[in-house]
Amino acid sequence: MFYSSLYIDPGTGSMLFSILIGIVGVLVFAIRTFWIKLKFVITGGRAKNNHGRSLPICIFSEGKRYWNVFHPICDEFEKRKIDVYYYTATEDDPALKENYKYVHPEFIGEGNKAISKMNLIRADIILATTPSLDVFQWKRSKEGKYYVHIPHMANDINIYRMFGLDFYDAVLLSGQYQADQIRRLESIRGIQPKELKLVGIPYMDVMRERLNNSSKTSNERPVVLLAPSWGESGILKVYGKTLIDALIDTGYEIVIRPHPQSFVSEKELMDSLMTSYPDGDKVSWNRDADNFDILNRADILISDFSGVLFDFSLVFDKPIIYADTEFDRSPYDCAWDDEELWTFKVLPTIGRELNKDNYLNIGNMVSDCLNGSEAEELAIARDKAREETWCNIDNGAEKVVDYLIAKHKEITKT
Repeated sequence: MFYSSLYIDPGTGSMLFSILIGIVGVLVFAIRTFWIKLKFVITGGRAKNNHGRSLPICIFSEGKRYWNVFHPICDEFEKRKIDVYYYTATEDDPALKENYKYVHPEFIGEGNKAISKMNLIRADIILATTPSLDVFQWKRSKEGKYYVHIPHMANDINIYRMFGLDFYDAVLLSGQYQADQIRRLESIRGIQPKELKLVGIPYMDVMRERLNNSSKTSNERPVVLLAPSWGESGILKVYGKTLIDALIDTGYEIVIRPHPQSFVSEKELMDSLMTSYPDGDKVSWNRDADNFDILNRADILISDFSGVLFDFSLVFDKPIIYADTEFDRSPYDCAWDDEELWTFKVLPTIGRELNKDNYLNIGNMVSDCLNGSEAEELAIARDKAREETWCNIDNGAEKVVDYLIAKHKEITKT
């Protein structure tokens, strides 16, 4: 009787264990933050790069994968000979190898160490792609005056986790529908309106410039790029070998470019597929760090609801096939908004849906997208989508820097 009263069912035990791990994590993070604060006080609050002064403009990058977002912005600051500080949380960030004079890159540690330092940052303006400011571990610094968010892809702004942008002062956008989404959330939640500025998409501008300066591709046979996301809803997980076999039967050149995380989280699946489909004339595997060349060479892209769909369709102006995956709105900001997501409205117009009823007919789908009247309809729809989500084409970085400089002058006046 005594022992049975101490019994904890597996579900409850798992929950309690998760809570315990969470408490330990919070305590460790709090201790680290306290230690950094203590050192900060002992040194008189002196920052390494600015000799005690507040940084004018600081860019915070969670890691090297966001360098494509910040690279054109840093180049624009360098071009104008204006100092900007770039703090990164990965030691191999490409920014650290740039030969800048006015852009000052610095590795500030990984994970919690980087967040702890950002929680104590002394800066007039902080620009970041990182959501959930003041929601989880990343807190607004008492010495941070103005926080500006910039997205890292061209799609809905309300698909961040709950309250993802609520505590930013400003958000830089590329389409009016994004601004409308934020305003609806602010109205529903009764929070103070943020400053919203339509600037564009600097990293897509760079891709477009590279495309204009590159040689045109000419393929002997159509090249189909299969570039899925990773996880339970990913194409390779859902359709696997059956889809690859159907693609091979088309006689087209098939290139598979899995998400890098697949080789970590789905290693067994990747090993199995790469063993079954070794590099050859029918199928090849692409793991280039830079996806530009393969996107430029491919004639059509098959993917999930990934940002690469918009890179491929809007920059390279080519058709797409997107997978039908279930999307649970509940953890995201869009759960508060009854409006249909822009992504789900526009994808059916610029591409064709891949689902369990038609994926064995993939050959005809690819052919329809590449040829005939359907190809013309998709091209017209891409033009419309480009207008809706990509303002200031070719001038995004200039608009971002214009805004940051003007905002800094406004802040420092007071």
